[in-house]
Amino acid sequence: MYKGRRMTKFIFDVDGTLTPSRGQIDLGFKAWFNIFCMKNDVYLVTGSDKEKTVEQIGEDTYNLCKIAYQCSGNEVWAGDVQISSNKWILPENAHEWLSVKLTESDFNIRTGLHFEHRSGMINFSVVGRNANKEQRATYVTYEGTISERYNIATEFNILFPSLQATVGGDTGIDIAPRGFDKSQILKDFEETATIHFYGDAMFEGGNDKPLADMLRKRQLGFSHQVRGWEDTWEKLKEIT
Repeated sequence: MYKGRRMTKFIFDVDGTLTPSRGQIDLGFKAWFNIFCMKNDVYLVTGSDKEKTVEQIGEDTYNLCKIAYQCSGNEVWAGDVQISSNKWILPENAHEWLSVKLTESDFNIRTGLHFEHRSGMINFSVVGRNANKEQRATYVTYEGTISERYNIATEFNILFPSLQATVGGDTGIDIAPRGFDKSQILKDFEETATIHFYGDAMFEGGNDKPLADMLRKRQLGFSHQVRGWEDTWEKLKEIT
């Protein structure tokens, strides 16, 4: 076991952790968080691609983070430099099964872009990625009564054991080869660091849970379940 002084590193999910889901970061929190990034080693890990993340938090905040693990770690960026990218594509039989689930859903709003292909993963959404804020809120209310995404993800994981579906954000399901979830980023972190990970989806089936579980298993640090960006800010103030 490492006996010397351990560095502290901070890893943050984005949607629901630093920002409202698919929304932009609060300007007051952004100013505070930028200073936090200047004083600490900060990393991002999100299911979204770089373009969406920059849209949410701004290029200045993005570049203050040491590394951004996009698409659940399947695409890695250091500022404007792309370090790596996974070219995996969803198998056709899995795509067809999800298409049937889309047709069978009782939710009657369809906005398009139900399959969003990203590096090393896809995001599946019944309402569609083109949904506006009101349409997304309508789906959240509907989905909350029947746990549609959780049920689809659970059945998917049974039928396609080599793949892994996890609930991400407010309306989507992230799908990637098993093991290519957020936990894969830990290969880049030495055991000489104590990690603090903040995320809003550490529940069973959530896309932050694999990383939280791996942190605990390898005893590399601590996971902090948050209820939104305001909760993240309050928790960070407590340690600073």
